[in-house]
Amino acid sequence: MNLTLSQRLSVAFCALLLVCCGASAWLQIRANIMREQEVVQGLSLGLARSIALDAQLMEMQAQSDDDHADPTAPPSDGLGPEAVRRLFGKLMRVNPSVEVYLLDLNGRIVGHAAPPGRLKRDHVDLVPIQRLLNKETLPIQGDDPRSEHGRKVFSAAVLRSGEQKVGYIYVILQSEEHDRLLARASASSVLRTTLLSMSVVAGLVLIAGLLAFRLITRPLRRLAATMRQIDTKAEQLVLPAPKAGGPRDEIAILEHSFADMGERINQQWQAMRQLDQDRREVVANISHDLRTPLGSLHGYLETLSLKDATLEAAERQRYLDIALAQSRKVGKLAQGLFELARLEHGAVQPELEPFSLSDLIQDVFQKFELQAAERQVRLMATLPHPAPMVRADLGMIERVLTNLFDNGIRHTPEGGTVEITVKPLAERKVEVSVADTGPGVPAAMRDSLFRRPVALRGEYRVGGLGLLTVNRILQLHGGGIELADVPGLGAVFRFTLDAA
Repeated sequence: MNLTLSQRLSVAFCALLLVCCGASAWLQIRANIMREQEVVQGLSLGLARSIALDAQLMEMQAQSDDDHADPTAPPSDGLGPEAVRRLFGKLMRVNPSVEVYLLDLNGRIVGHAAPPGRLKRDHVDLVPIQRLLNKETLPIQGDDPRSEHGRKVFSAAVLRSGEQKVGYIYVILQSEEHDRLLARASASSVLRTTLLSMSVVAGLVLIAGLLAFRLITRPLRRLAATMRQIDTKAEQLVLPAPKAGGPRDEIAILEHSFADMGERINQQWQAMRQLDQDRREVVANISHDLRTPLGSLHGYLETLSLKDATLEAAERQRYLDIALAQSRKVGKLAQGLFELARLEHGAVQPELEPFSLSDLIQDVFQKFELQAAERQVRLMATLPHPAPMVRADLGMIERVLTNLFDNGIRHTPEGGTVEITVKPLAERKVEVSVADTGPGVPAAMRDSLFRRPVALRGEYRVGGLGLLTVNRILQLHGGGIELADVPGLGAVFRFTLDAA
């Protein structure tokens, strides 16, 4: 059976309440019994002493000793059991709530008025008697002669014959008849009253507890309802705003934490939607970029196929050169797409090593020397002295600089400049910026520049797979790339690397 949190709390509370009520009822009955025993024992402390001092008892002792004297019998220490039995019987008829026993100095029962077969012990422990005679704290319980293991409150006194101590008067203050009447009265009134009062209290506490649980778990139920909406609705998560300045208990903290989580879920949802949109645009732009060179390649190859017999050698070679150039463009685009896919899916991880950034820049300059000369663009470098060492993946950083220089040279007009600047920073960082003197990046394209390739728009051709690859490589190095605004310059790309 599946129960909600509120139901489980309610069941646990009910079970705990029943246990507590049972324990409370038992403790209350037990306290009443102990209090009654203390009162009865306190009021009857002198009862045994009065019986021991009774002159009639001593006279009956002496008379019994004279009537039953036997020179051959052992001494009886002045005790007359039969006479005592008659006296005790009279006392118990006058006060049926007591039982009177006569003990010798060893605690052996030598006189009583119990019916035949009712006596279960022939000996009484003297330690509780000594405690009572020493006036220790009440109640003190002693052995019940009519029970094998029972203990009851009692009254006791020393029995003397002249100055000689001959035994004890032992009085059980709650007789069997008293117990029967008390049990009947308890079953009929006290116990019923106790159980009724406990039931009323338990019912009130149960109602109050269930109401409290409902109030306490109301925020949890509200959060659960919101979570069910997440499962059934593919839309933005809307959570109730937590009360400002309210109590900061665990549930309130949970509600605030859940609201924060909902906000993060909304942000991630928006990021996923944006990512999906960017992916669609990537596919569209890649398709656009592939369609033009493939169409040109197909057209020239078809021309060669149809007019091969009529074309002159020079014209045929020109068509082949154009087809090869378009084929290289398609291959370069496919290679860039493959490289980006491997970076995005974590198939490539950087292998960090220390190297000289100035040496790498010199190698990149040599790679673009001819291309820059053809477009009449100057390549410049501003490096500190001594040249800084960085810790990164040499091949990946070379790819970053290659893409940035290729982008800068292509967008810089004749007579312009592409400059790389290296500057050491605090906390063992090195800043690298690549700037050109081209027209820059339009504001409408800045937000999506490092998220998706941008198709041909007007006179600008920015983005492409190169910048996406650059951004992903730098992310793998724990950073990223940004487009800075520098007056008098075109596009300025800036990133940082760890110093070696």
